[in-house]
Amino acid sequence: MKITDVTLTLFEWDDIPATSYGSHTGRFSGRSSLGLLAIETDAGVTGHSFLGSAFFPAEADGASLIRVFKPMLVGQDPLDRERLNQAMWKRSRTTTVRTIGAVDVALWDIAGKVAGLPIHQLIGTCRHKVAAYISSAVLPDGKAYAEEALHYRSLNLAAYKIHPPQQWQDDIRVCETVRAAVGDSFRLMLDSTWAYDYPAALRVGRAIQDLGFFWYEDPLADNDIYNYVELRKHLHIPIMATEYPAGGLDTFAPWIRERATDYLRGDVAVKGGITTLLKVAHLAEAFHLNFEVHHGGNSLNNVANLHVLMAIANTELFEVLLPAESQKYGLQQDIEIDADGMVHAPTGPGLGAAIDFDLIRRKQVAVLS
Repeated sequence: MKITDVTLTLFEWDDIPATSYGSHTGRFSGRSSLGLLAIETDAGVTGHSFLGSAFFPAEADGASLIRVFKPMLVGQDPLDRERLNQAMWKRSRTTTVRTIGAVDVALWDIAGKVAGLPIHQLIGTCRHKVAAYISSAVLPDGKAYAEEALHYRSLNLAAYKIHPPQQWQDDIRVCETVRAAVGDSFRLMLDSTWAYDYPAALRVGRAIQDLGFFWYEDPLADNDIYNYVELRKHLHIPIMATEYPAGGLDTFAPWIRERATDYLRGDVAVKGGITTLLKVAHLAEAFHLNFEVHHGGNSLNNVANLHVLMAIANTELFEVLLPAESQKYGLQQDIEIDADGMVHAPTGPGLGAAIDFDLIRRKQVAVLS
């Protein structure tokens, strides 16, 4: 079997509500674009993935994906995923990690379709369902966070994670308000999205560990290993880092060596696909660390993430990022949470997702080839 063509269909994503997750996204709204990557083969099997998000349009990466990777892929066996993955990482300076991730996911989609198996079964299934937690956007005040947390607690979600206003005094007040509203038994997490210097991170960390928060995510700049080590010395709440430092497997090594984080973190977009996530999860397992999978930025990436969660032992939760209108787009049926707060393993071959090809045709703006 050989790859015969690689195309990226850009399609509009309209009516995105005003949303922010912190200074790294700013406040975005209105329109963005996604890209439907199609890797075609001479066996009539096509692998798909999505590129882009509500705040990072696909055209920002799309041209380099086609320019750099299409000549590498055409004529190759799509089942040679590891060889192709190694070749793509060698070209990472001429494109982006997100494009590596999109190609890798599409290659796994082909492999699952050829085998007639969901990707998680192709890897080796560990579980068939996983608990979901809600991850907030930045909201106007503590009351808004508290009301949202109470709503999702009533729907049996496993936990609620706060993306706070990012001024440390305000952030502590928000966390206190939410804890008072939901009680002591409901799991809460804080994701400060790299907002603090070390003194502020320590003050917030001490406050939320006293409030019984489950983890403390990304309080410091994403490559500030020195101060993460210092922070862990003075806190007992688990710290989660490594979500965004760009690169492959080797970028995790110093975090483990220096004991700078309690969990490892990533998703198929920001870490370069399913192949990298599996390697990192197994690396983490060797050190008895959890690998908690981050939201993937678009609907099909989240399906790919879900396959990884179903195939690894050292993870607990599936992230559901709000608002849904800024995260869910392009599928006929998106991932759903059941009445017990669980999401279930996909059952179809490959990614097993029903892509909304009619919507993509209606919203198409260009085809890169």
